[in-house]
Amino acid sequence: MQLGKKVVVITGAARGIGRAMALAFAERGADVAALDRDAAALEETRAACESHGVRARGYVLDVTQEAQVIKTFDAVVADLRRFDVLVNNAGITRDALLLKAQDGAVQSKMSLAQWQAVMDVNLTGVFLCGREGAERMVQVGHGGVIINISSISREGNPGQTNYSAAKAGVAAMTVVWAKELARYGIRSAAIAPGFCATEILSAMKPEMVERVKAAVPLHRLGEPAEIAATAVFIAENDFVTGRVVEVDGGLRL
Repeated sequence: MQLGKKVVVITGAARGIGRAMALAFAERGADVAALDRDAAALEETRAACESHGVRARGYVLDVTQEAQVIKTFDAVVADLRRFDVLVNNAGITRDALLLKAQDGAVQSKMSLAQWQAVMDVNLTGVFLCGREGAERMVQVGHGGVIINISSISREGNPGQTNYSAAKAGVAAMTVVWAKELARYGIRSAAIAPGFCATEILSAMKPEMVERVKAAVPLHRLGEPAEIAATAVFIAENDFVTGRVVEVDGGLRL
């Protein structure tokens, strides 16, 4: 796919990896529809994309709300007249051990609220946006590509029962969509980032960050721009579909 004048829709685009991807696509000449719940940060992303001479629009969206997703995706097509690439990047964490016990007494458990919040955003949100994005790609008639953000945690990371399960589900949906949507000229692939230098990690204690880096064979965190470059690669390479690309510095959980 040649990205010039194509329309790229990115959820969770207000900051971090989402903003890096929005800018990477804008630099390649694509028009950008940036979606997020944070209106103020979203406007910063939109303005930064527009500075590259492309059309950029910002849309406030909660990906867990079906009616909002439908309305927003309709607005993107109405405003920009195309729908070529969808990046399902929006995600949250609510980490906790399944249970914590001492001397036979359970002290804490992952709550249903922690489980459900992550499932709603990280799995159901991807489903809703993927479904509605595919529908608009079919309607517009130019095919397209759906890029889902999974995680190396999909293999199972202690303290992340909810997150690992959701990201494994995202990887599975990616393969299903690649098989189902190919007949419409729509590809589906995923990226599984390792530990990246985002706001989530920057909030950790320095000694904890150093411990994380030490576990990575390259002994550093990934940069959002490196994940963004992978998204651009997937969009531009028309023979990539049904695969999860791991960008993790060699780390295996």
